[in-house]
Amino acid sequence: MTALIEASSPHTMNTYGRVPIALSHGQGVRVWDVNGKQYLDGLGGIAVNTLGHNHPKLVPALQDQVSKIIHSSNYYHVPNQEKLAAKLVELSGLTNVFFCSTGLEANEAALKLARKFGHDKGIEKPEIVVYEKAFHGRSIATLSATGNVKVQAGFGPLVEGFIRVPVNDIAALKQATEANPNVVAVFFEAIQGEGGVNPFHMDYLRQCRALCDERDWLLMIDEVQCGMGRTGKWFAHQWAGIKPDVMPLAKGLGSGVPIGAVVAGPKAAHIFQPGNHGTTFGGNPLAMRAGVETIRIMEEDGLLANAASTGAHLKAALERELGGLPGVKDIRGQGLMLGVELAQPCGVLVTRAAEAGLLISVTADSVIRLVPPLILTVAEADELVAILAPLVKAFLAEQP
Repeated sequence: MTALIEASSPHTMNTYGRVPIALSHGQGVRVWDVNGKQYLDGLGGIAVNTLGHNHPKLVPALQDQVSKIIHSSNYYHVPNQEKLAAKLVELSGLTNVFFCSTGLEANEAALKLARKFGHDKGIEKPEIVVYEKAFHGRSIATLSATGNVKVQAGFGPLVEGFIRVPVNDIAALKQATEANPNVVAVFFEAIQGEGGVNPFHMDYLRQCRALCDERDWLLMIDEVQCGMGRTGKWFAHQWAGIKPDVMPLAKGLGSGVPIGAVVAGPKAAHIFQPGNHGTTFGGNPLAMRAGVETIRIMEEDGLLANAASTGAHLKAALERELGGLPGVKDIRGQGLMLGVELAQPCGVLVTRAAEAGLLISVTADSVIRLVPPLILTVAEADELVAILAPLVKAFLAEQP
């Protein structure tokens, strides 16, 4: 019998509380570890693996690109940059795009856009409205915009210029910004991811759009986790029938190849001029091909409709199995971005689920987050619930 290979990374900085699993390969919505154990992937690389693993249309396209050119730098035009930008403009109804490599970089660029927007109007110390429980990244600026004291601890002094308000409370937003001439933007995730899968209400999105129009602020919607078809529309804010001025994207846009983008509307499209912002890797030929092909395959295979219908089926199954149980506070989200909130911290379920052959995450201490690939079938959704529900019930039974 072959000895089990232990998962360890002694030469890697200890920055993650890792599950003791080392994955070797995947197929569809399943992955295998180095010991051959199979898992159903309910996490999708944290909402990254839009097309699952080893997709038969994506892999040959990326192999083709690798054989041609991987990186060239932004000294030169990259044909697929324009192709992907044009597609994102078409899907969003916005104007133009800046490409980078991560969600953090996209959010950082949004913050710089907002500040320069203010400076261009003669505001010396621009202020940006951000939200409780928000998560926008871990750079010093995006960490400052994030609403989580735990991840900010030890990294002060944070960047100034942020006003924090509660979610879905237009009166609080108006009160916090009353008679403040320095406000330049309102910045939020349409559905908060790390904060616990907290959706912004449609009415609130429309109220924010109206307020930003009234006061000449930028409406900046972080679609890094909830965008790219995850909710059943290309971008989660589209359910409210509005358009932002600035929209950071990343995660699912490249199906696993690192990519980020900032899509801007007319109000923000021409703020950056040569020399104002840049990146070495952003818009590289490999990432651009991944973005172009991801969207093409999503359209060909009807993955927005699948995210909506399979997501609704998954949510209904979770509600049927777990809704109303003592200790289950809420089941929420949209499409294939769902959260099950329990009444107490439940981080232990990540390991228990993995042992049972299911990959999930727990965020905000007590919210089981499900963000599987958008290719998930109804049968696979049922399989996910069949594994998860008994684990949750057993966990709740242990609680005093």
